[in-house]
Amino acid sequence: MKIQVVFYSMFGHVHRLAEAVAAGARDVAGAEVSLLQVAELVPDAALERTGAKQARAAFAEVPLADPQKLGEADAIIFGTPTRFGNMAAQMRNFLDQTGGLWAKGALIGKVGSVFCCTGTQHGGQETTITSFHTTLLHHGMIIVGVPYSCQELTNMTEITGGSPYGASTLAGADGSRLPSENELAIARFQGKHVAEITAALVAGRK
Repeated sequence: MKIQVVFYSMFGHVHRLAEAVAAGARDVAGAEVSLLQVAELVPDAALERTGAKQARAAFAEVPLADPQKLGEADAIIFGTPTRFGNMAAQMRNFLDQTGGLWAKGALIGKVGSVFCCTGTQHGGQETTITSFHTTLLHHGMIIVGVPYSCQELTNMTEITGGSPYGASTLAGADGSRLPSENELAIARFQGKHVAEITAALVAGRK
């Protein structure tokens, strides 16, 4: 059972969630999990100016995702920052390269799931994930979120990301807030939940 965790991260917040998602998926027997990042589109000068280049150096060793290899996975869990309530342009560009896969129906019946990051509490976490689902549905994928059996979703003692649609984190307006333990727990749950459902589907198709 092959699972790809495909993310784009500018300052490292989504990368941290991606690592937690991958860890959760690896807890399921038989899961072969690949952590992959989407290529950057922003010029180096701009990355340098914003401090993103230094932040991205922390996960520079993560291999680049190849859109043409998505069809090799049984499940794909996507992670993206939010841009005005939608996915980042880097992720959109990556998905726009999957027309050939769509034409062949290569992703039909595969499991898809999404997690994200916003700068503020109401910065579009839910709309980013649910609008991302539209692309997955066009590919014929089976969408999996985070059910309320994940107890961290009901945590009312702190500000936290996470919803039935997927794990998420709040970076803060200046990007200084890192994913909390509650948010990372939701991400691990999502990875494990997706892997368990994928395992059942793969077994049923044999």
